[in-house]
Amino acid sequence: MARFAMVIDTVKCVGCMDCVVACKTENKVPEGFNRDWITTDAKGKFPTVQMEIRSERCNHCDNPPCVYCCPTKASHVHDLGGVVLVHHHMCIGCKACLASCPYDARFIHPDGYADKCTFCIHRVEKGLDPACVAVCPTHCMYFGDLDDVESQVSKLLLERKNHALIPEAGTRPEIYYLI
Repeated sequence: MARFAMVIDTVKCVGCMDCVVACKTENKVPEGFNRDWITTDAKGKFPTVQMEIRSERCNHCDNPPCVYCCPTKASHVHDLGGVVLVHHHMCIGCKACLASCPYDARFIHPDGYADKCTFCIHRVEKGLDPACVAVCPTHCMYFGDLDDVESQVSKLLLERKNHALIPEAGTRPEIYYLI
């Protein structure tokens, strides 16, 4: 079984937002909402300030609180790669999953259901990369199977220093940032 993950090289990311536009276009995300976004994080004091530009989204956690708290089981883990998804027809829009997500990665779609990044599972099932990865002009985004030691994501995580967001939440996120 696969365990999908995304690795984002924050040294290469320039914050161009092509990933955001590709996602909105590919997934027909309504105006005013986003499944992914760009965050800039500056740390330190002059003259040793370090800045990290990150493309953020649902972290497709290995321990997803959004799935465990869903009263209708609309939020679930897909058999392919452990991707966290929402059955829109089962979602009642109660927002329990929004409250449980430490990454603020979900929103209520104007049609009344919780929506979020899907790792473009419809593309992945066809052997394609998620739309955000496919369009990145700096090639800073990588997608693959962490259970495959020969995959690019596995190799990058072994070769480069990296971090995940909010590890103390215990969600075991599957988005990693190379630094």
